[in-house]
Amino acid sequence: MNFSVPRPDPCCDASIPMTPFRGAVLLFTGLSKSGKTSLASGVRSRLMELSVPCYVLDGDIMRRGLNSDLGYSREDRKENIRRVAEVAKMMADAGVLVLAAFIAPYREGRQFMRQLLAEWGYLECYLKCPLEVCEKRDPRGLYEKARRGLVENMTGISAPYEEPEECDLIIPTDSLSLGESVDLVMDFLIQKGIIKAASHGAD
Repeated sequence: MNFSVPRPDPCCDASIPMTPFRGAVLLFTGLSKSGKTSLASGVRSRLMELSVPCYVLDGDIMRRGLNSDLGYSREDRKENIRRVAEVAKMMADAGVLVLAAFIAPYREGRQFMRQLLAEWGYLECYLKCPLEVCEKRDPRGLYEKARRGLVENMTGISAPYEEPEECDLIIPTDSLSLGESVDLVMDFLIQKGIIKAASHGAD
C-alpha cells in the first residue's frame, strides 16, 4: 500500500489567512444555571444565519473530555480555565468566533483569559442572576445537595463566585427572556465591530 506525505496544515501557519472572518472570544460567565449555555447557543444560531464561523465551547462538555482529570478545587478551576483559554486562542487564530460558556468563578482566571486573548479580541459577558433563581432552575438539584453538604466546592454555596469588576456586558437573565438576551449580545457584537469585521467581504 502506498502512502502519500500530507502537505503541511495551513492552520499551523498564522500568517496564512484561513477565512475572511475575524476570530474573537466571548466569555459567558456566571453562576450555574444562570443561562450561559442557552445564551451561547442562541447567539450561535443567530451568527450561523449570518454565515459567521462560530463555536460554543461549553464547560460541561470540556469537563467530560479534555478536562476530565480536573476537580473543583481552586487550583483545578484555575487549570480548567487555562486550558479553555489555550483552546479558544487556537480557534480564534483560525478565524472562529468562540462563544465560551463557563462559570469561571475567579477574577484571576478571567484576567488570565483577557491577557492571553487580547491579541485576538476578548470580550466578557456576565450573566447576572440571583442565586435563588439559579437554584429554582437546577433540575439536578446540585444546589440543594450542596446545602446538605453532599456536594463540595459548589459555586455560590460552598465556593465563591467573584463578580466581574471589568466585564464588557452585563445581562440580567432573571428579568430578560432568552430572545432579548440574544438581541443584546448581537447588538453588542455589532457595536464592538466583531460582526461587521467578520461579515466584511463574505458576500
